Amino acid sequence: MKKVGFISLGCPKNLVDSEVMMGQLRASGYEITSDAEQAETLVINTCGFIEEAKKESIEAILDAIRLKSEGRCRRVVVAGCLVERYRAELAAELPEVDAFIGTDQVRDIIAACRGDASGRSLPVLPSGNGSTTYLYDDATPRLLATPKHFAYIKIAEGCDRPCSFCAIPLMRGRFRSRRFGSVLNEAEKLIEQGVKELILVAQDSSRYGEDLGMRDGLAQLLRALARLDGVEWVRVMYAYPTHVSERFLDVMAEESKAVKYLDLPLQHASARVLKSMRRGGTRRSLERLIERARRRVPGIAIRTTFIVGFPGETEDDFNELLGFIRDVEFDRVGVFTYSDEEGTPAHLLSDKVDARTAEQRRARLMREQERISRRKNRARIGSVVRVLFEGVSPETNLLWQGRMETQAPEIDGCVLINDAPGGCQPQVGDFVQVRITQAHAHDLVGAIVSREEAGEGA
Repeated sequence: MKKVGFISLGCPKNLVDSEVMMGQLRASGYEITSDAEQAETLVINTCGFIEEAKKESIEAILDAIRLKSEGRCRRVVVAGCLVERYRAELAAELPEVDAFIGTDQVRDIIAACRGDASGRSLPVLPSGNGSTTYLYDDATPRLLATPKHFAYIKIAEGCDRPCSFCAIPLMRGRFRSRRFGSVLNEAEKLIEQGVKELILVAQDSSRYGEDLGMRDGLAQLLRALARLDGVEWVRVMYAYPTHVSERFLDVMAEESKAVKYLDLPLQHASARVLKSMRRGGTRRSLERLIERARRRVPGIAIRTTFIVGFPGETEDDFNELLGFIRDVEFDRVGVFTYSDEEGTPAHLLSDKVDARTAEQRRARLMREQERISRRKNRARIGSVVRVLFEGVSPETNLLWQGRMETQAPEIDGCVLINDAPGGCQPQVGDFVQVRITQAHAHDLVGAIVSREEAGEGA
């Protein structure tokens, strides 16, 4: 059996592609290893979204080429978004790479690793050809790379939004939904494998089912998944603000297994900047959206992301954004500095904001959000919360960790656990009751309590 090692970079949607490629390889008799030193073939599934991600991808490719030059692996395959966007340039600059496969060619991973004639010259379909964007289904072999208690399900591929800063349509093509039954079938298979939390991902989850003729498709899907036996949490990521429907919020409020968590990338609050970003809306319209979500789903946690330093962003624009997060008080916020991506409409805009100013604005926004987060977390001290136990904390082997339903894996904080009744350690994937004793800007700290104690503190 030949051993193949995988390095998956970028977002969870890219990770699903890696899992599908690994599943196909394993079904064809290959052994998958997490140890690059043991692999005969190394596959790097790249991200090409922003400059920082592109640099990380190139560094990973160069590391793999170095291992090949030292005789520690025989073959290097580069896949994913960076290839879809820059295949010709990569092939010219990196002749040591044995095969390049784009996002449309996930099914060709076996040929690429096998090293036959097609492995070197696999065709890449034109970027943005949505009719051929690869989208797996429930019958596709898949090898999970996440811990056994949660898994991502990609419910759609591609994006039709006109956002001026975004290169995703160049790499992922037009929007396409998976069949409703296919998603349900895959979910049932994952639950049979012991998955407790299903996380729905897409470039634009809120549009799920539109191209299939469904009305409120995401709401229908969320309700159906939340009613499956064996699942505990169903989480939706990447909802677009103009498509958060009343029915979707109602399902979130009514179904106990639909987590009260809204991931809503807003990008800015200044109407002038939003118009330049080709997203539309105003600060007030976004505030009304947040008010509506909180009214219809009591206890909901709202996560968002913002871009600072967009071309033409003035100090007044930034101050409006700063005032917006002070007024709204989000539960989670991610802030990125603008990345000037060639091929996007924003790349042609003048009046670029210098990098130093953009970074200063990012730091100011994050400081404000940390103040808000710390205060919100301190309000939880003394409360008892339901936590999905995840084992030893990767940051210190002296503590365990878990997550509340309002914390998505890897992008949000966690609950650090420093004690349990009788020192007994739960199993990974168990749900436990934790009394919060300390609070930080991102993480909470607490101790597992007995059911009796949980009842007293609830």
